[in-house]
Amino acid sequence: MSQFETLLVDEPIPGVLLVTINRPEFSNAFNTQTGRDLFNVFHPLELEHRKYRCVVITGAGEKAFCAGGDLKERKTLTEEEWVLQHELFERSFRHILNCPLPVLAAVNGVAYGGGLELLLQCDFAYASHHARFALTEVSLGIMPGGGGTQSLPRAIGERRAKELILTAAPFSAQEALDWGVVNRLFAPDEVLSKTLEAAQRIASNAPLSVRQAKHSIHYGLQMDLNSGMMFELEAYQRMVKSEDRQEGILAFNEKRKPNFKGR
Repeated sequence: MSQFETLLVDEPIPGVLLVTINRPEFSNAFNTQTGRDLFNVFHPLELEHRKYRCVVITGAGEKAFCAGGDLKERKTLTEEEWVLQHELFERSFRHILNCPLPVLAAVNGVAYGGGLELLLQCDFAYASHHARFALTEVSLGIMPGGGGTQSLPRAIGERRAKELILTAAPFSAQEALDWGVVNRLFAPDEVLSKTLEAAQRIASNAPLSVRQAKHSIHYGLQMDLNSGMMFELEAYQRMVKSEDRQEGILAFNEKRKPNFKGR
């Protein structure tokens, strides 16, 4: 497993890649190296996605999932360095959004600014009852730039997203659950284990089927319904000739667990 300066990367369950932002002394805030490390983890997964079947992102410790950008580092940056750093963050987030593998977030604490935007690039998220969320950028003279103005309205609706972004007001874990930002809430010491359980369940399913289903949902939602239905049909047809489809039906009829190979 490759080593990274600001991330811990491990495979705690076969087929499940666990990516932990490891800057707890800075509330797991992004510095330039974090952006570089995330890019170097997720960019290869767009092409080399057969080794793993699911990815989980979390933050070290219980205080924070990610508090956003490291403002102590940013105060030392020139305007040119700031722009280049943010371009790196944007590219990293786009690679997470476009990852062919399911990406789950285990939110163990504060998810502010870029931390909330990171969560929103994931396919779904579980969170601690004590987690807090906010997009605070307009209170700092900037605006969300990691997809927040696009992903939050898609998750919770335009009017509520405008309220949260324009007021820079934080919201609670229960509100995040009620509004659809996260899927489930757990005790702080259960969040990661429950997220890994979901990842393991995903990893046990046919990997080509999982990737195609994610692909169909992601792009189909950007189309009208009839176009989305046609897109789904084309995605489905790829399954018919797969070895996994044959194995799945055979295993069902033989009343045994299928052995999916991803082909």
